Amino acid sequence: MRADDLPRQLAKGVAPLYVIHGDEPLLALEAADAVRAAARAAGCEERETFIVEQHFKWDALIAANASRGLFADRKLIDLRIPSGRPGVDGVAALAALAAGLNRDNVTLVTLPKLDRATQQSAWFEALSRDAVTIAVQPVERDALPAWIGARLARAGQRAPPATLEYLADLCEGNLLAARQEIDKLALLLPPGELAQDAVEAAVSDVARFDVFALSEAWLAGDAPRALRVLAALRDAGEALTLVVWQLAEDVHALAAVRAAMDGGTPAAVAIRQARVWGRRQAAMESAARRVSRDTLRALVARLAPLDALAKGLGHGDPWDAAARAAATLAGKPLALA
Repeated sequence: MRADDLPRQLAKGVAPLYVIHGDEPLLALEAADAVRAAARAAGCEERETFIVEQHFKWDALIAANASRGLFADRKLIDLRIPSGRPGVDGVAALAALAAGLNRDNVTLVTLPKLDRATQQSAWFEALSRDAVTIAVQPVERDALPAWIGARLARAGQRAPPATLEYLADLCEGNLLAARQEIDKLALLLPPGELAQDAVEAAVSDVARFDVFALSEAWLAGDAPRALRVLAALRDAGEALTLVVWQLAEDVHALAAVRAAMDGGTPAAVAIRQARVWGRRQAAMESAARRVSRDTLRALVARLAPLDALAKGLGHGDPWDAAARAAATLAGKPLALA
């Protein structure tokens, strides 16, 4: 189930086994906290916590599962596997745990994001077969204003769509910081409608981006967002060489996709052949239909000089040069300074 569905499940009663996996720290933490709170309310007054690290003793976990708490009939077993790789001994122990689960206790297993192969492994399938399994997914940019609005509503606050978009821009990619800013608004501003100027005065720019967000923006033709992400990466101390590398990867992939499509290959096939995956697939298709051959040739010609600038060779501000290339790829060329 999704993390949003967990409160409804917990309201019906606490299950003996929960498995949480995903790569959004805030939502994973909140889901685990909700399970722990429900377990306490259900009589699990004792908690045994196990963190799987090198040389972890899996026998201790099996022993904890087989026993009751010292001070209550029920206890919570809190197992955390930060690497997502239990190892040979762990695979056997988790299978034994699933087969002999002590249903008097509540067992919580938290894992990071798991690839498809791991989710199809025997140990994970055995563990999740009788578990309430929560897949924690990141909140995508399009859904972020509604997510922020729902969080504001918990404090009796609301904001117009423009203000929610403003907050989403500031907090994109960093839900932990977004929650801090929302909590700050609850402390600083009264319940009810929030004025845009009051929000702007209260919050900070806490967006966290990476080169993949930049790639998606310039391929999708969103020049303002591409330039904003680029500025954020510069302010965060990101290496320009990584940005230039991503630009080169995208330009060469785009050229290959365009050539394949011109030869009659369907766009989806051409994009897969260029090894473009995830949300960037739709952005790449948009770019392939939008960017002209002349623009592509001009971008290819810029790559070598830009790479040299990023490495300290040549004259001019390399970040400005990168911004011009990004805007060109996004379809909004900047005038030369």
